[in-house]
Amino acid sequence: MITNGVEDEEKWLAAGIAGLQQNAFYMHRALDSNNLKDALKYSAQMLSELRTSKLSPHKYYELYMRAFDELRKLEIFFREETNRGCSIVELYELVQHAGNILPRLYLLCTVGSVYIKSKEAPAKDILKDLVEMCRSIQHPLRGLFLRSYLSQVSRDKLPDIGSEYEGDADTVMDAVEFVLQNFTEMNKLWVRMQHQGHAREKEKREKERSELRDLVGKNLHVLGQIEGIDLDLYKDMVLPRVLEQVVNCKDEIAQGYLMDCIIQVFPDEYHLQTLETLLGACPQFQPSVDIKTVLARLMERLSNYAALSAEVLPEFFQVEAFAKLNSAIGKVIEAQEDMPIAGVVTLYSSLLTFSLHVHPDRLDYVDQILGACVQKLSGKGKLKDNKATKQIVALLSAPLEKYKDIDTALKLSNYPRLMENLDDSTSKEMATVLVQNILKNKTCISTAEKVEALFELMKALIRDLDEGVDDELDEDDFQEEQNSVAQLIQMLHNDDPEEMLKFVRRLHSHDENVPEEESSAMPKKFFQILNQIIEALSIVPVPELALKLYLECAEAANDSDIEPVAYEFFTQAYILYEEEISDSKAQVTAIQLIIGTLQRMHIFGVENRDTLTHKATGYSAKLLKKPDQCRAVYACSHLFWVDDQDNIKDGERVLLCLKRALRIANAAQQMSNATRGSSGSVLLFIEILNKYLYFFEKGVSQINVASVQSLIELITTEMQSENTTADPAADAFFASTLRYIQFQKDKGGAVGEKFESINS
Repeated sequence: MITNGVEDEEKWLAAGIAGLQQNAFYMHRALDSNNLKDALKYSAQMLSELRTSKLSPHKYYELYMRAFDELRKLEIFFREETNRGCSIVELYELVQHAGNILPRLYLLCTVGSVYIKSKEAPAKDILKDLVEMCRSIQHPLRGLFLRSYLSQVSRDKLPDIGSEYEGDADTVMDAVEFVLQNFTEMNKLWVRMQHQGHAREKEKREKERSELRDLVGKNLHVLGQIEGIDLDLYKDMVLPRVLEQVVNCKDEIAQGYLMDCIIQVFPDEYHLQTLETLLGACPQFQPSVDIKTVLARLMERLSNYAALSAEVLPEFFQVEAFAKLNSAIGKVIEAQEDMPIAGVVTLYSSLLTFSLHVHPDRLDYVDQILGACVQKLSGKGKLKDNKATKQIVALLSAPLEKYKDIDTALKLSNYPRLMENLDDSTSKEMATVLVQNILKNKTCISTAEKVEALFELMKALIRDLDEGVDDELDEDDFQEEQNSVAQLIQMLHNDDPEEMLKFVRRLHSHDENVPEEESSAMPKKFFQILNQIIEALSIVPVPELALKLYLECAEAANDSDIEPVAYEFFTQAYILYEEEISDSKAQVTAIQLIIGTLQRMHIFGVENRDTLTHKATGYSAKLLKKPDQCRAVYACSHLFWVDDQDNIKDGERVLLCLKRALRIANAAQQMSNATRGSSGSVLLFIEILNKYLYFFEKGVSQINVASVQSLIELITTEMQSENTTADPAADAFFASTLRYIQFQKDKGGAVGEKFESINS
């Protein structure tokens, strides 16, 4: 049946177009021969095709546009006729003799356009005559298109200020009255369409009406372009008349659409000055009207207006715009009890955007808006509505984007309360937004209270997942989240040691007036916390990172002059090395860190230092590969001779380490000879030679000329041996070492005399 209906409509449209074109043909022939009588006859017959009631609005529009094109040609003919001496007044009377009223009115509007342009009568009189006569057509579809045609041909001929058709002082009132009257009648016809036909066709009628809404809305656009409408006229006449029609029509489609038109076509400053009137109409609309979208667009326009220039802000303060908008939103939500949560949050989100533009200094307004959302969500538990959830995230993100300062969010009492309504995944998303905001803007979190408040907001990122939570967690996402949290720690800062839990090195320069007991207790408290954190890391497990942190904490305790704590951190690092680090490369790196850190320690007594040093040299000698053993052992020599510490200068043990390194290097060469048939590189011997020279220059008495000379000769012999593998890097290194010896000789003085005995 539907298919048949569509086919029938196509036939009716084709028949209408055929009839229109046929009469248009004869009309053109009459126009070409300047036969006015026949031109009017065939034009009336052509326009009679628009009397049909069989077409849908879409098809009728197609037929109308063909007629419209022909009418433009007819209008040109009428203008030329008047130029040839035909009386426009007589022509205006003549077209009124057309047999059918619809063609007659189209012809009247066409001649009326020429009549106004001729200026032989006031524009206001002709327009009033035309708009009144159009009342004769009460069929909704035909009436809408007729009045649309009237609006189209008259829009550039209104008696506006500055227009060539301007009349006396009240001329603007006439223009406004004409457009308002046409708008009112068109809206009535448009609304009447909803109540025609069977109830089961309601959806179809609503679709058809939506297709026609621009015909009605164009009247408001014409009103918005009338130059003579100042604020007073708009406030006293235009807006009240338009709103009266919008409210009284009691039609949800018309009310939503026309309110949107009002907001879009009239100036922002007019909306601001008539805000109370505009908002007062909203609660009177039908419950099904999407008023949240209307208000959201109004607030968006006002927000953009406020953002243009600070000079307009006093206007907002004068009219108390925020209070009026907030009150209107409350009334709308109260009137529409079944409004979805997403709609409520959308309204408050728009109000928040408005507030941030107009009142950026009023945090109490922001908190008030968040509090209103909290109140509306009270007792509803975690939100399940994805749309509402996204709106809340946008709402919570707005203050961060505006102020670029997490401190602002922490001052809002309703901020965490609103976050409580988010489910776990969205809470995590919002927490990530908070962290990224801090990192991006390099915001410093300076007090324990702020840290506590921030971590409460971030708990979705830093707490363990509940057992009931889905185990399918993306590893990359998790790592990225935790990296962000780790970076956040760097933003916790305060110059006051009592507030600072990380930068312990500042403690040794604390104020001398601080009581000794109090000052000594503070770092111990810090180190206890750090120890707990590192223990958690070692369980994860990331033993290499944990060992590095243990050593850094030991060095921090060294700077704070707390030997027991420093020794305990070293002990933990050693235990971790022995039990958790088994990879040979990781062991080499760990030994280098241990030796380097231990060398810088000054706090240890003889017994503790000997114990730690003995362990370090033992670990070095047990590395898997001989070259790694050798390098680690000769590095240990620095543990027994530290320039700035007189109590750590043990030449015997320095020599012992270097000799042990030589034995390991020799063993490595022999092993290479046994497995490869060559003795390998002498690079290790050259490295050890440089250590000998270092300590020789430092004045270690056990490192004498003989031992240095012996090592040089050994390297020279090995390099000349046929079994030694050629190594350009080793050759260059040895040559550079010999040049250094010669450089020291050339210095002269005590240093030159010391190096003079070495034959290089």
